[in-house]
Amino acid sequence: MKRILLGIITVIFLASCQEEVFLELNTVEPRPVIEAIWTNEVIFNSVRISLSRDFYSEESTEIISNASVFVRDEDTGDIFPFRFIQQGGRYLPINNAVGQVGNNYSLHVEWENNVYTSSGILLDAPILDSIVYNFRDERLFREPGYYLTLYGDIPFEDNNYYRLRVVRNDTLLNNRNDYLLFDDTFGTSILNRGFELSGFPFRANDRVRLELFRLNRDAFDYLNQLVGLLFNDGGLFSPPPQNPASNIRHVSGEDPPLGYFKVGPVRTATIVVAPDG
Repeated sequence: MKRILLGIITVIFLASCQEEVFLELNTVEPRPVIEAIWTNEVIFNSVRISLSRDFYSEESTEIISNASVFVRDEDTGDIFPFRFIQQGGRYLPINNAVGQVGNNYSLHVEWENNVYTSSGILLDAPILDSIVYNFRDERLFREPGYYLTLYGDIPFEDNNYYRLRVVRNDTLLNNRNDYLLFDDTFGTSILNRGFELSGFPFRANDRVRLELFRLNRDAFDYLNQLVGLLFNDGGLFSPPPQNPASNIRHVSGEDPPLGYFKVGPVRTATIVVAPDG
């Protein structure tokens, strides 16, 4: 009984010693955040421009709607202007313009005497053959459910940087655990062997769409750094949070940008989890 009482007192003492700590971070003036995507599929092509917020800020994001935005095909000289769509809070290409595989594209943004630019090549896409699913029982660190395995082929010797996005029932899974980034560090046979989405349990009748992007190295590095930031818990053993290195160049003006320009092809595949019986 004495040992139980001692244990209770110890827990109470430790609890009373806990204190939530907020790091004193430098505050800066809001900076434009540019999130631009240019692919060979019109539904993905868009530019979102907002103002940055402090790390602990609870204010809503301020959208910039008065910028001038266009993408230039550096191989043909064609210019694709964008216009702001209020309903989606982003800029979309006029006339549903898309990129062509093999061409080099540059993004141009002008806002309040600031000029920003970035560029990338629209590489060829990998091959997606099929998707299969199997039910797996609950285990340690694994929820019960249907798990998908993606098959295909990556026939390229270099520039193998990829992001796989998962959309479940028209909702993009976009939490920090949902970023699937991979390269050819361990070879290019990941799709040949079958790439199981081990962290994504699905239910019967779920409609799942997979979107596989092939990225340029600078965009891939940006997303890797972003994931690291999302997992930064601000603890004593975590590095101070810092913005990912942008691949957007500040040509003129006084407001350096944040964000990134993602150029690349996309392959999509859709499946409905419809188990027998």
